[in-house]
Amino acid sequence: MSSKLVALITMSTRGTRVGPTVAEFVSKIIEQPLASKGISLASVDLVKFNLPVYNEPVAPAMVPEKAQFKYEHSRAWSAEIAKYDGYILVIPEYNYGVAGGTKNAIDYLLNEWKGKPAAIVSYGIHGGATASEQVKGALSGMGLRVAETRPTLSFNPPDIMGAVGGGRLGEGTLKAWEAEQHEKIRKAAEELEALLLQPNTEANAPKP
Repeated sequence: MSSKLVALITMSTRGTRVGPTVAEFVSKIIEQPLASKGISLASVDLVKFNLPVYNEPVAPAMVPEKAQFKYEHSRAWSAEIAKYDGYILVIPEYNYGVAGGTKNAIDYLLNEWKGKPAAIVSYGIHGGATASEQVKGALSGMGLRVAETRPTLSFNPPDIMGAVGGGRLGEGTLKAWEAEQHEKIRKAAEELEALLLQPNTEANAPKP
């Protein structure tokens, strides 16, 4: 396999957030195994793009063949996402669903994502399974090929307020994740690697 570039995207945009620490935890598990297969991992933080609620005058599906983005924030996000061969989305769950900022960022684009492989790692008080399922449905419907294994990382009860209110992961939570989620995260990365081997063709598109 020729060398590939995968974005590890922190999708949380809250002022106080634990997302970057979760992404770092994931990166430490998968970076070396992916590198050994010629896959480079690049960290991307959604908050740096400062995306407002979608405000372009054109639909994302029209870009780039029939229209162009008007605003610099859209062009920057488009250029960033377009340069990767695949994605690992590290997503929060708020109030039993996908975060608004996460869905907004996904919906900003279409052709930049379409056909490429993606893995989803969710986190939250209950692990983020509902948000993960919602994001899987959206990405699959948009034509991305989503890894079947989707790790869900829940906070240990004593660590919840530190994570939600202070942006800190407690030692108990980290130890539990290492024991219970390490192999699932590795498996998701292996599935992403397999999807990267498949050509981005209609034959490999997600089936309804």
